[in-house]
Amino acid sequence: MRFSPLILAALLAGCATAPPPSLEPQDADLHFEVFVGDVRLAQPRTLVFVIHDDGDPGARSDEAAFAQAAARAIPDTMSITVLRPGFQDAKGNASSGEHGTGKGDNFTADRLARVYARIESMKRRAPHANVILVGDGGGAALVADLAGLHPDMAQAILLVGCPCALPEWRSHMAERTGDAGWAAVVSSLDPLKFAGGVSTALRVAVLVGADDAITPVALSRAYVEALTLRGIGTDYRIVPARGHDLLGDPETMSALTRLAANMPEKP
Repeated sequence: MRFSPLILAALLAGCATAPPPSLEPQDADLHFEVFVGDVRLAQPRTLVFVIHDDGDPGARSDEAAFAQAAARAIPDTMSITVLRPGFQDAKGNASSGEHGTGKGDNFTADRLARVYARIESMKRRAPHANVILVGDGGGAALVADLAGLHPDMAQAILLVGCPCALPEWRSHMAERTGDAGWAAVVSSLDPLKFAGGVSTALRVAVLVGADDAITPVALSRAYVEALTLRGIGTDYRIVPARGHDLLGDPETMSALTRLAANMPEKP
């Protein structure tokens, strides 16, 4: 039911000690939508936050459909979609802020701060629930950044088609599209550089389509290797014969349900 209101050990070692940029919560003026499988649910056992891909509605996977399906598939779960700054959903709802060019320039500290603030405000309403952050495409980059900068923010993350090695991704897209905008200097945060801050207790699942031409397998693999160096086991799956549009694939929901089934009991 819907309610509206490529890895180097030296790099990893360095990022574990580098001070992160400031992510102090700013305004929380981001649109969100809540889904529950049981209208009588008062205190959820699990909160699933879904952060969408880049692109406009219709050009990206349907984050609301995934969130609704997750609420139905996982007992005692509340799913929440969060619209990133400057984006709209399929119903015309919008979050304030700058959308950016969509060329890897909107994974910035200020945008991360707003997503962080929104999620933290929602978490306070269900303090005993475990938290799973789901990121699709560009949203996966945001989730990976947040996991490195705020290691206590969630108990699990699910990354789908992640551009987790940002400079390599932007170089790939520049070559693929011939658009010089992909080579412009940006202030986005590279998830790979913050992998050293990820909690060793975090449960992680990473999925990528074998035929993903937007965020190729190498980008996810680099991040998984970085986590492995920290001793973080990852449910890493390359989905055969699938491209970038993977959020609605059954493999993605299966990965989420596995994460939810292995959450610790919170006091």
